[in-house]
Amino acid sequence: MAFNYDKYLRLEKMPTLWCWGCGDGVILKAFVRAIDKLGLNKDDVCVVSGIGCSGRFSSYIDFNTVHTTHGRTVAFATGIKLANPNKHVICVAGDGDALAIGGNHTIHGCRRNIDITMIVINNFIYGLTNSQTSPTTPQGMWTVSQKAGNIDPTFDAANLAIAAGASFVARETMLDPKKLEKVFVKAIEHKGFSFLDIMSNCHINLGRKNKMASAMENLEWIDSITIPKKKYDELSPEEQLNKFPTGILKEDTNAAEYCDMYAEIIKVHQGTRKTITQNDFEKKI
Repeated sequence: MAFNYDKYLRLEKMPTLWCWGCGDGVILKAFVRAIDKLGLNKDDVCVVSGIGCSGRFSSYIDFNTVHTTHGRTVAFATGIKLANPNKHVICVAGDGDALAIGGNHTIHGCRRNIDITMIVINNFIYGLTNSQTSPTTPQGMWTVSQKAGNIDPTFDAANLAIAAGASFVARETMLDPKKLEKVFVKAIEHKGFSFLDIMSNCHINLGRKNKMASAMENLEWIDSITIPKKKYDELSPEEQLNKFPTGILKEDTNAAEYCDMYAEIIKVHQGTRKTITQNDFEKKI
């Protein structure tokens, strides 16, 4: 039986403005199926997006949505979550939105371990604004801002999130929509900051300008640089170079969650409990 996407979409916004062959639509559909599988009420979900191709995500889905300024998705989402701790708050941002201008907010969202799911659609380029270098653009690739080849060292977005303290970190690609759906379910179920590095194609502003003339060639390149974590861990350090492990990379169910801690702070100021101490952070409060 075919899945009914219509009840989750703003049909008056269709068709999307995404380029033909773009992976954003695959990611959106996997996200919608995950919400359906979890049985969540649309009124209990808020999706926050920023600026860029990924920013259009919030325009197309029929949930509570906020289309915010560039790089500020986590900041807006933090306020929404603290005011509505029982709601599911999901950020959708591109690699530039999340890791460049928004890198500071992303790091502190991870550090606080607030119960937000962050979906980073990582297409290795500023796609909407015509091919500027992003924090994940591979070295040596042509961009409109580094026409001799990118010399900037690249971020491993998942490693950044792990180091910053996110309690759930995973990486997948849009090449396997079913696997993507499953990791969305796990991330949304997880209590704490869930960071998802979702690799996708921008064959228009990355691929065809770097000798990948079609969407399929761009996807084949993504497939060539990713490998399941179990197989990745079996490789030598030399073999791991320029490869990215996929799957769940970190899952900590014992880390204290920020909204829970904030609730305890409220109790302190209301005089119903004493000051928070270091012992409170050795377990969930």
